[in-house]
Amino acid sequence: MLKRKLNRKIKAFSLAEILIVLAIMGILIMLVVPNQAGVATRTKSLEAQQELKMVGNLQYAYFLQFSKYSADLNTINYIPHKLVNAGGSANYEVRIIEASTDGFIAQAEAVVDFNGDGQHNIWEINQEGELKEVQPD
Repeated sequence: MLKRKLNRKIKAFSLAEILIVLAIMGILIMLVVPNQAGVATRTKSLEAQQELKMVGNLQYAYFLQFSKYSADLNTINYIPHKLVNAGGSANYEVRIIEASTDGFIAQAEAVVDFNGDGQHNIWEINQEGELKEVQPD
Protein backbone atom coordinates (compact mmCIF):
# COMPACT_ATOMS: atom_id res chain seq x y z
CA MET A 1 0.00 0.00 0.00
CA LEU A 2 2.87 2.39 0.78
CA LYS A 3 4.35 1.65 -2.64
CA ARG A 4 1.06 2.51 -4.34
CA LYS A 5 1.00 5.96 -2.64
CA LEU A 6 4.56 6.73 -3.73
CA ASN A 7 3.89 5.87 -7.38
CA ARG A 8 0.82 8.08 -7.53
CA LYS A 9 1.39 11.19 -9.69
CA ILE A 10 0.93 14.62 -8.18
CA LYS A 11 -0.74 17.25 -10.36
CA ALA A 12 1.80 20.05 -10.90
CA PHE A 13 3.39 22.19 -13.61
CA SER A 14 6.44 20.91 -15.39
CA LEU A 15 9.67 22.88 -15.55
CA ALA A 16 9.13 23.55 -19.26
CA GLU A 17 5.69 25.06 -18.62
CA ILE A 18 7.04 27.36 -15.92
CA LEU A 19 9.90 28.50 -18.17
CA ILE A 20 7.48 29.28 -21.01
CA VAL A 21 5.30 31.42 -18.70
CA LEU A 22 8.39 33.29 -17.43
CA ALA A 23 9.57 33.93 -20.99
CA ILE A 24 6.16 35.35 -21.96
CA MET A 25 6.14 37.58 -18.88
CA GLY A 26 9.63 38.84 -19.74
CA ILE A 27 8.55 39.74 -23.28
CA LEU A 28 5.50 41.61 -21.99
CA ILE A 29 7.63 43.56 -19.50
CA MET A 30 10.08 44.51 -22.26
CA LEU A 31 7.18 45.89 -24.31
CA VAL A 32 5.80 48.00 -21.44
CA VAL A 33 8.98 49.49 -19.90
CA PRO A 34 10.09 51.68 -22.86
CA ASN A 35 6.64 53.30 -22.94
CA GLN A 36 7.04 54.37 -19.31
CA ALA A 37 10.29 56.29 -19.93
CA GLY A 38 8.42 59.41 -21.08
CA VAL A 39 6.38 59.60 -17.89
CA ALA A 40 9.30 60.98 -15.86
CA THR A 41 10.02 63.63 -18.49
CA ARG A 42 6.38 64.73 -18.61
CA THR A 43 6.25 64.92 -14.83
CA LYS A 44 9.43 66.97 -14.60
CA SER A 45 8.16 69.32 -17.32
CA LEU A 46 5.40 70.36 -14.91
CA GLU A 47 8.10 72.23 -13.00
CA ALA A 48 8.92 74.30 -16.10
CA GLN A 49 5.25 75.02 -16.75
CA GLN A 50 4.63 76.17 -13.17
CA GLU A 51 7.71 78.38 -13.08
CA LEU A 52 6.78 79.98 -16.41
CA LYS A 53 3.23 80.62 -15.19
CA MET A 54 4.73 82.36 -12.17
CA VAL A 55 6.93 84.51 -14.44
CA GLY A 56 3.85 85.27 -16.56
CA ASN A 57 1.92 86.44 -13.49
CA LEU A 58 4.84 88.56 -12.29
CA GLN A 59 5.23 90.08 -15.76
CA TYR A 60 1.52 90.91 -15.84
CA ALA A 61 1.74 92.65 -12.46
CA TYR A 62 4.81 94.56 -13.65
CA PHE A 63 2.99 95.55 -16.85
CA LEU A 64 0.02 96.89 -14.90
CA GLN A 65 2.34 99.07 -12.86
CA PHE A 66 4.78 100.30 -15.55
CA SER A 67 2.95 99.71 -18.90
CA LYS A 68 5.82 97.61 -20.21
CA TYR A 69 7.31 94.16 -19.71
CA SER A 70 10.68 93.64 -18.05
CA ALA A 71 13.66 91.86 -19.55
CA ASP A 72 15.08 91.21 -16.07
CA LEU A 73 13.84 88.49 -13.73
CA ASN A 74 15.06 90.39 -10.68
CA THR A 75 13.02 93.45 -11.65
CA ILE A 76 9.78 91.46 -11.56
CA ASN A 77 10.85 89.87 -8.23
CA TYR A 78 11.25 86.34 -9.58
CA ILE A 79 13.46 84.30 -7.28
CA PRO A 80 14.75 81.19 -9.05
CA HIS A 81 15.30 77.92 -7.24
CA LYS A 82 18.83 76.56 -7.01
CA LEU A 83 19.56 74.30 -9.98
CA VAL A 84 20.23 70.56 -9.70
CA ASN A 85 23.69 70.92 -11.20
CA ALA A 86 24.48 73.46 -8.46
CA GLY A 87 23.28 71.26 -5.59
CA GLY A 88 19.66 72.40 -5.63
CA SER A 89 16.38 70.83 -6.68
CA ALA A 90 15.37 72.80 -9.81
CA ASN A 91 15.61 71.00 -13.15
CA TYR A 92 14.93 74.08 -15.31
CA GLU A 93 16.71 77.39 -15.78
CA VAL A 94 14.28 80.24 -16.42
CA ARG A 95 15.18 83.32 -18.48
CA ILE A 96 13.46 86.09 -20.40
CA ILE A 97 14.23 85.91 -24.11
CA GLU A 98 12.64 89.22 -25.13
CA ALA A 99 10.55 91.96 -23.57
CA SER A 100 9.01 95.18 -24.86
CA THR A 101 5.94 97.33 -24.32
CA ASP A 102 3.94 94.91 -26.46
CA GLY A 103 4.89 91.56 -24.97
CA PHE A 104 7.51 89.17 -23.68
CA ILE A 105 8.76 85.64 -24.15
CA ALA A 106 10.18 83.72 -21.20
CA GLN A 107 11.87 80.35 -21.55
CA ALA A 108 12.61 77.44 -19.23
CA GLU A 109 15.35 75.07 -20.37
CA ALA A 110 16.16 71.82 -18.62
CA VAL A 111 19.67 71.63 -17.19
CA VAL A 112 19.43 67.82 -17.23
CA ASP A 113 18.90 65.51 -20.20
CA PHE A 114 16.07 63.39 -18.78
CA ASN A 115 16.06 60.58 -21.33
CA GLY A 116 19.71 60.72 -22.45
CA ASP A 117 19.00 61.61 -26.09
CA GLY A 118 21.26 64.68 -26.10
CA GLN A 119 18.41 67.21 -26.20
CA HIS A 120 17.18 69.29 -23.29
CA ASN A 121 13.50 70.05 -22.78
CA ILE A 122 12.54 73.70 -23.50
CA TRP A 123 9.25 75.47 -22.70
CA GLU A 124 8.15 79.04 -23.47
CA ILE A 125 5.40 81.40 -22.33
CA ASN A 126 4.29 84.73 -23.80
CA GLN A 127 2.31 87.74 -22.57
CA GLU A 128 -0.97 85.94 -23.34
CA GLY A 129 -0.02 83.15 -20.94
CA GLU A 130 0.30 80.64 -23.78
CA LEU A 131 2.62 77.80 -22.81
CA LYS A 132 4.28 75.76 -25.54
CA GLU A 133 6.93 73.10 -25.61
CA VAL A 134 9.61 74.33 -28.00
CA GLN A 135 11.84 71.27 -27.78
CA PRO A 136 10.66 67.98 -26.33
CA ASP A 137 13.05 65.70 -24.49
